[in-house]
Amino acid sequence: MKIGIISGSHREDSQSEKIARYAATQLQKLGLCDETYLFTLADNPLPFWDEGLWSGDPKWEEAICELRAELQSCDGFIVVSPEWHGMVPAGLKNLFLMFPGSGELAHKPALIIAVSGGAGGGAYPVAELRMSSYKNSRICYLPEHLIVRHAAQVFNEDSAENDDEMHDYLHARLCYCLEMLGEYTQAFQQIRASGKTSLETYTNGM
Repeated sequence: MKIGIISGSHREDSQSEKIARYAATQLQKLGLCDETYLFTLADNPLPFWDEGLWSGDPKWEEAICELRAELQSCDGFIVVSPEWHGMVPAGLKNLFLMFPGSGELAHKPALIIAVSGGAGGGAYPVAELRMSSYKNSRICYLPEHLIVRHAAQVFNEDSAENDDEMHDYLHARLCYCLEMLGEYTQAFQQIRASGKTSLETYTNGM
């Protein structure tokens, strides 16, 4: 079983990527998957969507063929998104435009982890991803999600940089979410194998 982890921040050395890497480590420690794949949008390596993606423009095959293959091979996902001005970063929204109705994300469970540097942020990315990113991609978000506030004070390699109380609580909550993701991921393998999730007739969601 393979879990893909998407770090949605464009920034280098971001808190989102730190948390994505921490989640990958915990997946392995908990024995919840055989393999993880981490894709980070640091420096925003994907070009912005245009109609050439639909018409078979060779530039798109070159730009996303490796990512497409990796996502296709994943059985479940973690989507880590910072909150920028109350929104999901543009690069993360752009990524979902790359894979509509083509099956890389379709009928695969995903855990949302939202990241905020302050005390009250993080809820808007959860709402935005749940509202719009699933329609054509058919990604299936878990009913559970995680909001990491005061992100700089938790999940650090150097424990001296952590607020112990916040870190311990969020670590336990993360493990709870990851174990749930593991169960959903196993169950959804059977759903996809049923043949009832074909995208040939209805490529786009309503």
